[in-house]
Amino acid sequence: MSLLHTALDAALRTRQDDASSDASPESGFSVTIDCDTGNEYDGRMGVRISSIFVILVGSLLGAVLPVFLARGTKMKVNGTAFFVAKYFGSGVIIGTAFMHLLSPAFDALKSPCLPDGPINDYDWAAGICLMTVFVMFTIELLVSRFDFFGHSHDHSEAEAVDPSLDVLKKGSQTSPTPSRDIEAGQLSNKENGTDNNGLGLPNDVSYPPGGEDHLGHQREHAENDSHSAFAAQMTALFILEFGVVFHSIFIGLTLAVAGEEFTVLYIVLVFHQTFEGLGLGSRLATAQWPRSKAWMPYALACGYAISTPVSIAIGLGVRSTLQPGSPKSLLINGVFDAISAGILIYTGLVELLAHEFMFNSYMRNAGLKVQLFALGCVALGCGLMAVLAEWA
Repeated sequence: MSLLHTALDAALRTRQDDASSDASPESGFSVTIDCDTGNEYDGRMGVRISSIFVILVGSLLGAVLPVFLARGTKMKVNGTAFFVAKYFGSGVIIGTAFMHLLSPAFDALKSPCLPDGPINDYDWAAGICLMTVFVMFTIELLVSRFDFFGHSHDHSEAEAVDPSLDVLKKGSQTSPTPSRDIEAGQLSNKENGTDNNGLGLPNDVSYPPGGEDHLGHQREHAENDSHSAFAAQMTALFILEFGVVFHSIFIGLTLAVAGEEFTVLYIVLVFHQTFEGLGLGSRLATAQWPRSKAWMPYALACGYAISTPVSIAIGLGVRSTLQPGSPKSLLINGVFDAISAGILIYTGLVELLAHEFMFNSYMRNAGLKVQLFALGCVALGCGLMAVLAEWA
């Protein structure tokens, strides 16, 4: 019995020794992190050059065509088509902010290829995005209080063209009566809802505060109020332009030196830039522009349209030295993606969704079917950009 026990114990020890010798001293597998700082450029110069012109055409169609159709021609623009483009474009802006900017910012600023330091100890992508949202609100608040843009006393010069209002008017249940709000502080206590208790507290508990069209762009204004609305509108448009242009520059550089994924990225970016241009162009087209600045929406639309093609050309010119995987490039891309994400999140949720759905008297008086149709267009645009984020 003792001999059998000894034999079994010896066999068991032999089997354990064999297993331990085959296993890795640690976990049995290792992870290798590739931090190649070069790029994956693999030739195909002719196709890469063609992307400059194809994306330029797509961007021009998306950004400039809505402005031209709404403001530059005498032909009757289909209100339903413009309605769809306007709210679809809003969804594109929101989808771009989260899926094409904020998510890549997290990836870049949490990359294991970054050197050890403070950048790895905090979620800087979320922090930078949060700070940007507050900065955007502060800028808009200051612009609405001070005369940064200058204005004319003849407000009849201001032009607002929005063919999509035809759909809202047809679906309106009641006749909207735009009201003067209390931003300018020029109305009497009775008019602005302030009681006479000496505390200056508002009695107005309506939603939104100040009337049905608080902060809306299609309302009757006192002189100071009109100027505040124009300044806020210009600020929102320039902020939106800044956000999409910076994003477009970086994706152009990425496309210029892409490797095996170039073909897929090329196709996706054509649609991406066209749809994003549609979101910007529909807002430029329906904004209230003074006659003296009638050229400005075209300039802003063209500025967006050329941003990606120019960056592709620059990327091809410096392809031998461009290093998108280097720590410096990751840091720069991550920071600017987070900033652009904050800009577009603020613009999309506050300037576009809140103003169009909650503070627009026409939308508030439209039927539920029209409101759900508009919301569906927003969801479609947002969902489409979320799908495209799988490849770019």
